[in-house]
Amino acid sequence: MAKLMCFIKDEQGAITVDWVVLTAAVIGLGMIVLVPIAYSTDSSSGQVSNNIKDVTVGYPSP
Repeated sequence: MAKLMCFIKDEQGAITVDWVVLTAAVIGLGMIVLVPIAYSTDSSSGQVSNNIKDVTVGYPSP
């Protein structure tokens, strides 16, 4: 019975759980922030690509 009470009162594992939860929260917030940035970057790169395609380089052909 004494070992069970000692196990119940032990708090070392609780710190690990706290760090896991905090790390998951930071990763989740990072993903929430990066998703809109990734879509806007993709859209911007597509517009740059289209503008580069329309540019003629050198002399125009006769």
